[in-house]
Amino acid sequence: MTEKDKMLAGLIYDANNDPALVVERQECKELCRDYNDLRPRETEARDVLLRKILGGAGKGLLVEQPFYCDYGYNIRVGDNFYANFNLVILDEASVTFGDNVFISPNCGFYTAGHPIDAAERNKGLEYARPITVGDNVWIGAGVSVLPGVTIGDNCVIGAGSVIVKDIPANCVAVGNPCKVIKTIITVR
Repeated sequence: MTEKDKMLAGLIYDANNDPALVVERQECKELCRDYNDLRPRETEARDVLLRKILGGAGKGLLVEQPFYCDYGYNIRVGDNFYANFNLVILDEASVTFGDNVFISPNCGFYTAGHPIDAAERNKGLEYARPITVGDNVWIGAGVSVLPGVTIGDNCVIGAGSVIVKDIPANCVAVGNPCKVIKTIITVR
């Protein structure tokens, strides 16, 4: 089993010393650099390059620059996806966004985690857990989403929140750690 196989399976793997993973991250960083260097009015070129970076994207895709990710191929976004400046996605595991997701500036989605044991951590070992964001989600500025979290449909996440546990659908959640403060009842 390769280190990449271990990474994608959620097992402890060597991220720092595996040449194949290092090359994949470098290639993705080059693409992100190219994307971030495009002029804002180069909308078609931005869309083409972003779709080359990501593992899948629906229609209506816009990610403001700068944008950074580790591999790109583990990120999938639905229709009508918008992310403001300084989006960071550490996509060692899958990061999936539903339709109609809006992300404010300076947000991070981090699938990578490290062992608590210092000796293991110092070897460059880590693990990855997927992140899933449902449909119709608005994420406020400066939010951090940690490994293994699922955010349900129709949620609003308050600015500055640190999400360490799943957030159920149809709610407003805020804080560090992020907690549900209100249920959203939609009348149609």
